[in-house]
Amino acid sequence: MTHTLDHDRRTARRSHRTAGWTTVAGLAVLAGAAVTAYSWRGDLPDRVATHWGIDGTADRFGSLNAALGGLLGVGAVLVLVFGAVTAFLGHSATTRRMGAATTIWAALFTSVLLLGTLHVQRGLADAHSDVDVSGVILLAIVASLLPAVAVGLLVPGDPRQPAVGPVSAEAPRERLSPQEQAAWIGRTEAGPGIAVGIVVVAVTIGLVLFTRMWGMLVVPALLLVSMAAMFSFVVRVDRTGLAVHSALGWPRTRVPLDEVVRADVIQVRPLREFGGWGWRVGRGGRVGIVLRAGAALLVERTGGRSLVVTVPDARTAAGLLNALADRERQAPGPEAGSAAG
Repeated sequence: MTHTLDHDRRTARRSHRTAGWTTVAGLAVLAGAAVTAYSWRGDLPDRVATHWGIDGTADRFGSLNAALGGLLGVGAVLVLVFGAVTAFLGHSATTRRMGAATTIWAALFTSVLLLGTLHVQRGLADAHSDVDVSGVILLAIVASLLPAVAVGLLVPGDPRQPAVGPVSAEAPRERLSPQEQAAWIGRTEAGPGIAVGIVVVAVTIGLVLFTRMWGMLVVPALLLVSMAAMFSFVVRVDRTGLAVHSALGWPRTRVPLDEVVRADVIQVRPLREFGGWGWRVGRGGRVGIVLRAGAALLVERTGGRSLVVTVPDARTAAGLLNALADRERQAPGPEAGSAAG
């Protein structure tokens, strides 16, 4: 029990530490954007454009304070929400990395969007002048995405946390002889999520064609790359544990055999439990590679972490993983082997 509590405390500290510095960094970015924007007040129209229609024409106007409060207020709420998710659900490094990257992305995107749309209005006497903001939107997407990914990659991974007890006797198992070598390979591919992604890409391309903001073609391009990376995964169970990787090779994740507490089969409803399809974080901080509804492999691991993968024949995968984990823990260690010899 003490060992488990120590793991839980260390996990909580890692989550809170990551959430703390990313939230502070995000709020600092927003504060810097506010200071910069306010320093431009003498160069801006009395009423600045705050919203552009689908045809690229400004259709809403307000004071500089209203513009700052609106966009940066949204950014601050997003930073605090994503920071809280990281703090309370960041049991695994995957969740902490996703939370940290999203927190920084929210701060950078709203800040660049605010400063960019204000910058193109500097020196104008009237905000109703024809101003092109397509380049600003493109810059906000690219300039926020790359640093956010870098921040996510900088978040430390989980330390090794070997299990200290046997796999539950109630967990499913495949029969293995003491020396038998076995492996299981499965593949999970896109279900309804791919249809949703295709519709989003088609709508985005339609908007680009309608507005003639050709630089915005980067958005459907990024969506297509994301779909290719997230909607086909290879799942392998062998003597090293569980390994899951995208058909493109990345993203990938792994659960070492000595960290497997229990593997089982559960029924998954993607929208209700994970908010959608793809590589997701669900209720309780559970990480999911969820491409369709139905049976899924659940791997509970040390440190209060768990991974869900929707894959055909999940019961065989769970049974083999439990059997291999059992055998790994029952094998004599190096010292016992030397004494026997």
